[in-house]
Amino acid sequence: MMNKKVLTVSDVNHYIKALIDSDYVLSNIWVEGEISNFKRHSSGHIYFTLKDKDGAISCIMFRSSAAFLRFDPQNGMNVIVKGSVSVYEKTGQYQIYVSQMEQKGIGTLYEAYERLKEKLEKEGLFLQSHKKAIPAFPEVVGIITSPTGAAIRDIIQISKRRNPNIKLVVYPVLVQGEQAPGEIAHAIYEMNQWGQADVLIVGRGGGSLEDLWAFNEEIVARAIFESKIPVISAVGHETDYTIADFVADLRAPTPSAAAELAVPLLKDLRLRVHIAYKTLNHLMEDKIYSELEKLKKINQSVPFRKPLDRIYKKQQDLDSLEKILNNSMKHILEKKRSQFGKEIKALEALSPLNTLLRGYSITLSKEGRNISSIGDVKVEDAIYIKLKDGIIDAVVKGIQEDEEGFDG
Repeated sequence: MMNKKVLTVSDVNHYIKALIDSDYVLSNIWVEGEISNFKRHSSGHIYFTLKDKDGAISCIMFRSSAAFLRFDPQNGMNVIVKGSVSVYEKTGQYQIYVSQMEQKGIGTLYEAYERLKEKLEKEGLFLQSHKKAIPAFPEVVGIITSPTGAAIRDIIQISKRRNPNIKLVVYPVLVQGEQAPGEIAHAIYEMNQWGQADVLIVGRGGGSLEDLWAFNEEIVARAIFESKIPVISAVGHETDYTIADFVADLRAPTPSAAAELAVPLLKDLRLRVHIAYKTLNHLMEDKIYSELEKLKKINQSVPFRKPLDRIYKKQQDLDSLEKILNNSMKHILEKKRSQFGKEIKALEALSPLNTLLRGYSITLSKEGRNISSIGDVKVEDAIYIKLKDGIIDAVVKGIQEDEEGFDG
């Protein structure tokens, strides 16, 4: 043991870095590939992966070199980069330190992806208004994925841990290769025909753009859109979106995350039920207490303690009104009586009988008409003279005109 030379991890990484840095070919190379996982850091440095159909390598382009770029690098672009291969000792990862980058064109797959995305977006398949709500309390979760990958193991493990009472139904499909899109679309259709699942998880573990391509096919996108059952896309590639992610009712960055989104945590449900139970009890107790207080106030109120008091008060009010009415009537009668007496006196003052009482008389024709002028009678006309105590029958013997007037 004492004779063995033990190296640290840092020693190994340092040694490998020295070997690679001393390699003439790797110190100045041109590499062609397609950009993916592109990230521009706030520092100005650029991080991305350069890949082809059989492999991938990490790349970094420092701000001092990125400042001279004559185009805006994006995922899916085919580029040629110049740089040197070295090791980042902290992680032991080898990568290309890029000093130059030239645009060669957009990758075939990425171009197809963008074309289909634009087409489906124009048709409205990505609209939020078409998204169905994920059920809060599902009983059956349908899972459409490969039966042998890590994705299904993660989904089942997390689902059972979160809520062992929920039923999981797996529909096994290919998730890679030419037959995969058709199988995935058919599985979605079959699960809808079965109709027992409350939500569907459709996806797979991570991989390259080529590996994930089944979830960028139109047949899968339309199957997800036409599904009556809410669909959670679970393609395990956190940074890149697939077409299925855009169409699905909810996107999960990984299959594990999909299980967490689809399956409610049992302890959370129990806690919610417990809180709801306590809240309901408190509300019922408050309602009962409130109603009892109202009843107590009603029982203690005057109408309940002295139910006839209201009647007595109304009777007293009636007596008072009767008294007021009688007084008002008496006052009106007295006023009318006084007014009547005044009017009688006024009439008496104007009455001709009062004139008779003072010694005057009234001369009437035999027809009873008042004679006020000598022109009203002729000689031998019968007349009546009315005095204060009777009537004198008379005959006109003569008529004399008063030349000078009568002075009384």
